[in-house]
Amino acid sequence: MRVLSWVYLALAYAFVFLPVVVLVVFSFQDGRLPVPPFQGFSWRWYDKVLNDDGLMVALGHSALVAFVSSALALAMGFLAAHALARVRLPGSVLLRGVLIAPMTVSYLIIALGLLRVFNQTGVPLSLWAAGIGHVVINLPLCFAICYAAMGDHQKNAERAARDLGAGEAQVLWLISAPMLAPAMVAAFFLSVTFSWDEFIIAFLLTRFEVTLPVEIWSMLRSGLSPATNAVGALVFLVSVVAVVLMEVVVFRRAK
Repeated sequence: MRVLSWVYLALAYAFVFLPVVVLVVFSFQDGRLPVPPFQGFSWRWYDKVLNDDGLMVALGHSALVAFVSSALALAMGFLAAHALARVRLPGSVLLRGVLIAPMTVSYLIIALGLLRVFNQTGVPLSLWAAGIGHVVINLPLCFAICYAAMGDHQKNAERAARDLGAGEAQVLWLISAPMLAPAMVAAFFLSVTFSWDEFIIAFLLTRFEVTLPVEIWSMLRSGLSPATNAVGALVFLVSVVAVVLMEVVVFRRAK
């Protein structure tokens, strides 16, 4: 039984990571096509990607949208979670359901809905429009993580702070946020990871200032190349670094 468990685990990991391994390996392909046989090791595709002005601009756009939208989603999600966890409101269960509902909706539906709203209200398609879309998809995640992390011990600490004369803003900034720091860091890094490689919303809500996934899609329209593999490997590396940082920060704070 133990052997079967290990075999099953190995097959599961292979199923998940084999495409990534193939992508990374053929990003070092010395030939012009990212297909077998492997024709030798070369860094030239990474050099080409890193010296491509269009890709570097798109990389900056993705970083800007990911960090700004994640910070806004975290702030709004934390405030909403704190309010619904600490104050009894009529229909609070319904309010929580409405906040979490975007997690169950396809990104395509959300993007089309936002596109319709922006066209009706005259909001131009831009990085800021894509950022709003990313706030919409990441806000439920941040809310759910922060809400789940709120417990009675934090409520007691907040009540003690109020008894000692602290205002609501001081309670939020000096008591609630520090006690929820591990959950908030986790929510932020997960939001950055999801926003970093999101394509559909960025594709529909931007025009000339595109993000990295949209730029990669433009490259793929001209055919497969080890350069696209190199870009994909770099995107995967950034996602891995974000997840590792989250794990290190969260677990260290938890200990």
